[in-house]
Amino acid sequence: MSDEDRTLSTEAVDPGYAELDAWPLGRIVDAVVANSRRAAEAVAAASGSLERAAAGVEERLRAGGRLVYAGAGTSGRIAVQDAAELPPTFGFERAVVLLAGGGAAGSRALENAEDDTDAALRDVEGAGVGPADAVVGVAASGRTPYTLTVVRAAKERGAFTVGIANNAGTPLLTAPDVGVLLDTGPEVLAGSTRLAAGTAQKIALNALSTAVLVRSGGAYRNLMVGMRPINDKLTQRAVLMVADAAGVSPEASSSALTRAGGRVREAIVMAATDVDLATARALLERHGGRVRDALEAAHRGH
Repeated sequence: MSDEDRTLSTEAVDPGYAELDAWPLGRIVDAVVANSRRAAEAVAAASGSLERAAAGVEERLRAGGRLVYAGAGTSGRIAVQDAAELPPTFGFERAVVLLAGGGAAGSRALENAEDDTDAALRDVEGAGVGPADAVVGVAASGRTPYTLTVVRAAKERGAFTVGIANNAGTPLLTAPDVGVLLDTGPEVLAGSTRLAAGTAQKIALNALSTAVLVRSGGAYRNLMVGMRPINDKLTQRAVLMVADAAGVSPEASSSALTRAGGRVREAIVMAATDVDLATARALLERHGGRVRDALEAAHRGH
Protein backbone atom coordinates (compact mmCIF):
# COMPACT_ATOMS: atom_id res chain seq x y z
CA MET A 1 0.00 0.00 0.00
CA SER A 2 1.39 3.41 -0.97
CA ASP A 3 1.69 6.31 1.45
CA GLU A 4 -1.08 8.00 -0.55
CA ASP A 5 -3.43 5.05 0.00
CA ARG A 6 -2.72 5.10 3.74
CA THR A 7 -4.44 8.48 3.94
CA LEU A 8 -7.74 6.99 2.74
CA SER A 9 -10.06 6.02 5.56
CA THR A 10 -11.52 3.21 3.43
CA GLU A 11 -8.01 1.67 3.18
CA ALA A 12 -7.24 1.94 6.88
CA VAL A 13 -6.72 -1.17 9.02
CA ASP A 14 -9.02 -1.17 12.04
CA PRO A 15 -7.22 -2.93 14.93
CA GLY A 16 -10.58 -3.99 16.30
CA TYR A 17 -10.73 -6.61 13.54
CA ALA A 18 -7.08 -7.71 13.74
CA GLU A 19 -8.01 -11.29 14.71
CA LEU A 20 -10.85 -11.55 12.17
CA ASP A 21 -9.61 -14.78 10.60
CA ALA A 22 -9.63 -16.50 14.00
CA TRP A 23 -13.21 -15.53 14.87
CA PRO A 24 -16.12 -17.98 14.71
CA LEU A 25 -18.56 -17.55 11.81
CA GLY A 26 -21.25 -15.90 13.89
CA ARG A 27 -18.92 -13.20 15.17
CA ILE A 28 -17.72 -12.38 11.65
CA VAL A 29 -21.29 -12.13 10.41
CA ASP A 30 -22.22 -9.88 13.33
CA ALA A 31 -19.19 -7.67 12.71
CA VAL A 32 -20.01 -7.14 9.03
CA VAL A 33 -23.65 -6.39 9.82
CA ALA A 34 -22.75 -4.00 12.62
CA ASN A 35 -20.18 -2.18 10.51
CA SER A 36 -22.66 -1.89 7.66
CA ARG A 37 -24.87 0.25 9.88
CA ARG A 38 -22.30 2.96 9.22
CA ALA A 39 -23.46 2.96 5.62
CA ALA A 40 -26.96 4.22 6.40
CA GLU A 41 -25.57 6.68 8.94
CA ALA A 42 -23.09 8.03 6.38
CA VAL A 43 -25.84 8.55 3.79
CA ALA A 44 -28.06 10.25 6.37
CA ALA A 45 -25.21 12.64 7.19
CA ALA A 46 -24.93 13.47 3.47
CA SER A 47 -28.65 14.17 2.94
CA GLY A 48 -28.12 17.88 2.27
CA SER A 49 -25.57 17.17 -0.46
CA LEU A 50 -27.81 14.50 -1.94
CA GLU A 51 -30.70 16.96 -2.06
CA ARG A 52 -28.55 19.48 -3.96
CA ALA A 53 -27.44 16.74 -6.32
CA ALA A 54 -31.03 15.62 -6.88
CA ALA A 55 -32.14 19.18 -7.65
CA GLY A 56 -29.51 19.51 -10.37
CA VAL A 57 -30.27 16.10 -11.85
CA GLU A 58 -34.01 16.78 -11.79
CA GLU A 59 -33.55 20.02 -13.71
CA ARG A 60 -31.67 18.29 -16.53
CA LEU A 61 -34.03 15.32 -16.74
CA ARG A 62 -37.15 17.49 -16.80
CA ALA A 63 -35.66 19.25 -19.81
CA GLY A 64 -35.24 15.90 -21.56
CA GLY A 65 -31.63 15.14 -20.64
CA ARG A 66 -30.05 11.86 -19.65
CA LEU A 67 -28.82 10.44 -16.37
CA VAL A 68 -25.25 9.24 -16.94
CA TYR A 69 -23.49 7.10 -14.33
CA ALA A 70 -19.71 6.63 -14.25
CA GLY A 71 -17.65 4.22 -12.20
CA ALA A 72 -15.09 1.45 -12.01
CA GLY A 73 -14.96 -1.85 -10.18
CA THR A 74 -17.43 -2.28 -7.32
CA SER A 75 -18.66 1.31 -7.59
CA GLY A 76 -19.26 0.90 -11.32
CA ARG A 77 -21.22 -2.31 -10.81
CA ILE A 78 -23.37 -0.63 -8.17
CA ALA A 79 -24.06 2.14 -10.70
CA VAL A 80 -24.99 -0.47 -13.32
CA GLN A 81 -27.45 -2.02 -10.88
CA ASP A 82 -29.13 1.30 -10.12
CA ALA A 83 -29.39 2.21 -13.79
CA ALA A 84 -30.76 -1.21 -14.75
CA GLU A 85 -33.69 -0.83 -12.35
CA LEU A 86 -34.90 2.52 -13.71
CA PRO A 87 -36.76 1.23 -16.79
CA PRO A 88 -38.81 -1.46 -14.99
CA THR A 89 -39.46 0.73 -11.95
CA PHE A 90 -40.13 4.11 -13.55
CA GLY A 91 -40.28 3.46 -17.29
CA PHE A 92 -37.23 5.71 -17.53
CA GLU A 93 -35.12 4.90 -20.59
CA ARG A 94 -32.61 7.75 -20.58
CA ALA A 95 -29.97 6.23 -18.30
CA VAL A 96 -26.43 5.56 -19.55
CA VAL A 97 -23.56 3.87 -17.70
CA LEU A 98 -19.92 4.61 -18.47
CA LEU A 99 -18.12 1.66 -16.89
CA ALA A 100 -14.34 1.27 -16.81
CA GLY A 101 -13.56 -1.82 -18.86
CA GLY A 102 -16.87 -1.71 -20.69
CA GLY A 103 -19.77 -4.14 -20.39
CA ALA A 104 -17.54 -7.09 -19.46
CA ALA A 105 -16.63 -5.31 -16.22
CA GLY A 106 -20.26 -5.50 -15.13
CA SER A 107 -19.97 -9.16 -14.21
CA ARG A 108 -16.24 -9.66 -13.52
CA ALA A 109 -13.42 -7.62 -12.06
CA LEU A 110 -11.16 -5.79 -14.52
CA GLU A 111 -9.13 -3.89 -11.95
CA ASN A 112 -6.60 -2.34 -14.35
CA ALA A 113 -9.38 -0.59 -16.29
CA GLU A 114 -9.87 2.01 -13.55
CA ASP A 115 -6.57 3.72 -14.48
CA ASP A 116 -7.42 4.14 -18.18
CA THR A 117 -8.08 7.86 -18.56
CA ASP A 118 -7.88 7.67 -22.35
CA ALA A 119 -10.77 5.21 -22.32
CA ALA A 120 -12.70 7.58 -20.06
CA LEU A 121 -12.32 10.40 -22.58
CA ARG A 122 -13.33 8.10 -25.43
CA ASP A 123 -16.39 6.95 -23.49
CA VAL A 124 -17.51 10.52 -22.79
CA GLU A 125 -17.05 11.39 -26.45
CA GLY A 126 -18.77 8.21 -27.64
CA ALA A 127 -21.77 8.79 -25.37
CA GLY A 128 -22.08 12.36 -26.62
CA VAL A 129 -22.21 13.74 -23.09
CA GLY A 130 -23.22 17.39 -23.15
CA PRO A 131 -25.11 20.26 -21.50
CA ALA A 132 -28.43 18.39 -21.43
CA ASP A 133 -27.05 15.60 -19.26
CA ALA A 134 -26.52 14.93 -15.55
CA VAL A 135 -23.44 12.83 -14.77
CA VAL A 136 -22.97 10.96 -11.48
CA GLY A 137 -19.50 9.57 -10.79
CA VAL A 138 -19.05 7.04 -7.98
CA ALA A 139 -15.73 5.93 -6.44
CA ALA A 140 -14.99 4.84 -2.88
CA SER A 141 -11.45 6.25 -2.97
CA GLY A 142 -12.60 9.54 -4.46
CA ARG A 143 -9.71 9.58 -6.89
CA THR A 144 -10.22 6.70 -9.32
CA PRO A 145 -8.66 8.02 -12.56
CA TYR A 146 -11.36 6.71 -14.94
CA THR A 147 -14.26 8.09 -12.92
CA LEU A 148 -12.59 11.40 -12.15
CA THR A 149 -11.73 11.91 -15.83
CA VAL A 150 -15.32 11.24 -16.89
CA VAL A 151 -16.65 13.75 -14.38
CA ARG A 152 -14.14 16.45 -15.30
CA ALA A 153 -14.70 15.96 -19.05
CA ALA A 154 -18.47 15.98 -18.61
CA LYS A 155 -18.33 19.22 -16.63
CA GLU A 156 -16.18 20.81 -19.34
CA ARG A 157 -18.90 19.86 -21.83
CA GLY A 158 -21.53 21.62 -19.76
CA ALA A 159 -23.15 18.64 -18.03
CA PHE A 160 -24.36 18.90 -14.43
CA THR A 161 -21.96 16.73 -12.43
CA VAL A 162 -22.13 14.87 -9.12
CA GLY A 163 -19.32 12.99 -7.37
CA ILE A 164 -19.98 10.37 -4.69
CA ALA A 165 -16.96 9.23 -2.64
CA ASN A 166 -16.19 7.64 0.73
CA ASN A 167 -13.06 9.64 1.57
CA ALA A 168 -12.96 13.29 2.57
CA GLY A 169 -10.75 15.78 0.78
CA THR A 170 -10.56 13.79 -2.46
CA PRO A 171 -10.85 15.15 -6.02
CA LEU A 172 -14.17 13.49 -6.80
CA LEU A 173 -15.76 15.67 -4.12
CA THR A 174 -14.31 18.94 -5.41
CA ALA A 175 -14.24 18.49 -9.20
CA PRO A 176 -18.03 18.21 -9.83
CA ASP A 177 -20.83 20.69 -9.25
CA VAL A 178 -21.91 18.75 -6.15
CA GLY A 179 -19.76 16.41 -4.06
CA VAL A 180 -21.37 13.84 -1.76
CA LEU A 181 -19.18 12.42 1.01
CA LEU A 182 -20.23 9.05 2.43
CA ASP A 183 -17.84 8.73 5.36
CA THR A 184 -18.01 5.02 6.16
CA GLY A 185 -14.48 4.68 7.58
CA PRO A 186 -12.39 1.48 7.71
CA GLU A 187 -13.88 -1.80 6.55
CA VAL A 188 -14.12 -5.00 8.59
CA LEU A 189 -11.95 -6.57 5.89
CA ALA A 190 -9.40 -3.81 5.36
CA GLY A 191 -9.77 -2.15 1.96
CA SER A 192 -12.76 -4.23 0.85
CA THR A 193 -14.98 -1.35 -0.20
CA ARG A 194 -17.69 -3.71 -1.46
CA LEU A 195 -18.76 -3.77 2.20
CA ALA A 196 -19.80 -0.59 4.09
CA ALA A 197 -18.59 1.81 1.39
CA GLY A 198 -20.41 -0.06 -1.36
CA THR A 199 -23.56 -0.36 0.74
CA ALA A 200 -23.55 3.39 1.34
CA GLN A 201 -23.13 4.02 -2.38
CA LYS A 202 -26.10 1.75 -3.11
CA ILE A 203 -28.27 3.61 -0.60
CA ALA A 204 -27.16 6.99 -1.93
CA LEU A 205 -27.87 6.10 -5.56
CA ASN A 206 -31.23 4.62 -4.55
CA ALA A 207 -32.11 7.86 -2.77
CA LEU A 208 -30.90 10.08 -5.60
CA SER A 209 -32.54 8.29 -8.52
CA THR A 210 -35.76 7.55 -6.63
CA ALA A 211 -36.21 11.13 -5.44
CA VAL A 212 -35.61 12.55 -8.91
CA LEU A 213 -37.78 10.10 -10.83
CA VAL A 214 -40.65 10.15 -8.33
CA ARG A 215 -40.76 13.92 -8.74
CA SER A 216 -40.50 13.58 -12.51
CA GLY A 217 -43.67 11.54 -12.85
CA GLY A 218 -42.38 8.06 -12.07
CA ALA A 219 -44.80 7.72 -9.17
CA TYR A 220 -48.30 8.78 -8.21
CA ARG A 221 -48.64 8.85 -4.44
CA ASN A 222 -46.17 6.06 -3.64
CA LEU A 223 -47.23 3.85 -6.53
CA MET A 224 -44.85 2.84 -9.35
CA VAL A 225 -46.95 4.17 -12.21
CA GLY A 226 -44.04 3.94 -14.65
CA MET A 227 -43.91 0.17 -14.12
CA ARG A 228 -44.32 -2.12 -17.12
CA PRO A 229 -46.81 -4.97 -16.67
CA ILE A 230 -44.87 -7.47 -18.81
CA ASN A 231 -45.53 -10.66 -16.84
CA ASP A 232 -48.40 -12.12 -14.82
CA LYS A 233 -47.14 -10.83 -11.47
CA LEU A 234 -46.69 -7.29 -12.74
CA THR A 235 -50.00 -7.36 -14.57
CA GLN A 236 -51.80 -8.21 -11.34
CA ARG A 237 -49.85 -5.49 -9.55
CA ALA A 238 -50.84 -2.99 -12.23
CA VAL A 239 -54.53 -3.89 -11.93
CA LEU A 240 -54.45 -3.37 -8.17
CA MET A 241 -52.45 -0.16 -8.57
CA VAL A 242 -54.89 1.41 -11.03
CA ALA A 243 -57.86 0.30 -8.92
CA ASP A 244 -56.33 1.88 -5.82
CA ALA A 245 -55.20 5.10 -7.51
CA ALA A 246 -58.42 5.68 -9.46
CA GLY A 247 -60.82 4.39 -6.81
CA VAL A 248 -62.43 1.84 -9.13
CA SER A 249 -63.05 -1.90 -9.08
CA PRO A 250 -60.42 -4.37 -10.28
CA GLU A 251 -62.67 -5.10 -13.26
CA ALA A 252 -62.81 -1.43 -14.25
CA SER A 253 -59.09 -1.16 -13.64
CA SER A 254 -58.35 -4.13 -15.91
CA SER A 255 -60.54 -2.65 -18.63
CA ALA A 256 -58.75 0.71 -18.43
CA LEU A 257 -55.36 -1.00 -18.61
CA THR A 258 -56.42 -2.93 -21.69
CA ARG A 259 -57.65 0.23 -23.40
CA ALA A 260 -54.43 2.01 -22.41
CA GLY A 261 -52.26 -0.73 -23.87
CA GLY A 262 -50.89 -1.62 -20.44
CA ARG A 263 -49.71 1.91 -19.65
CA VAL A 264 -50.44 2.50 -15.98
CA ARG A 265 -50.40 6.32 -16.00
CA GLU A 266 -52.90 6.58 -18.84
CA ALA A 267 -55.09 3.88 -17.28
CA ILE A 268 -55.29 5.78 -13.98
CA VAL A 269 -56.26 9.03 -15.67
CA MET A 270 -58.84 7.26 -17.85
CA ALA A 271 -60.38 5.30 -14.98
CA ALA A 272 -60.41 8.25 -12.57
CA THR A 273 -61.83 10.87 -14.96
CA ASP A 274 -63.68 8.84 -17.62
CA VAL A 275 -61.70 10.40 -20.46
CA ASP A 276 -60.50 8.49 -23.53
CA LEU A 277 -56.92 7.39 -24.19
CA ALA A 278 -56.05 10.31 -26.45
CA THR A 279 -57.20 12.82 -23.85
CA ALA A 280 -55.39 11.01 -21.02
CA ARG A 281 -52.21 10.92 -23.06
CA ALA A 282 -52.48 14.62 -23.93
CA LEU A 283 -53.01 15.53 -20.27
CA LEU A 284 -49.97 13.56 -19.20
CA GLU A 285 -47.78 15.00 -21.95
CA ARG A 286 -48.86 18.50 -20.99
CA HIS A 287 -47.88 17.85 -17.37
CA GLY A 288 -44.58 16.02 -17.84
CA GLY A 289 -46.00 12.57 -17.18
CA ARG A 290 -47.08 13.51 -13.65
CA VAL A 291 -50.35 11.74 -12.88
CA ARG A 292 -51.27 14.02 -9.97
CA ASP A 293 -51.04 17.14 -12.15
CA ALA A 294 -52.90 15.46 -15.02
CA LEU A 295 -55.76 14.45 -12.71
CA GLU A 296 -56.02 17.93 -11.24
CA ALA A 297 -56.15 19.42 -14.74
CA ALA A 298 -58.81 16.94 -15.81
CA HIS A 299 -60.96 17.79 -12.80
CA ARG A 300 -60.60 21.48 -13.65
CA GLY A 301 -61.79 20.78 -17.17
CA HIS A 302 -58.28 20.38 -18.64
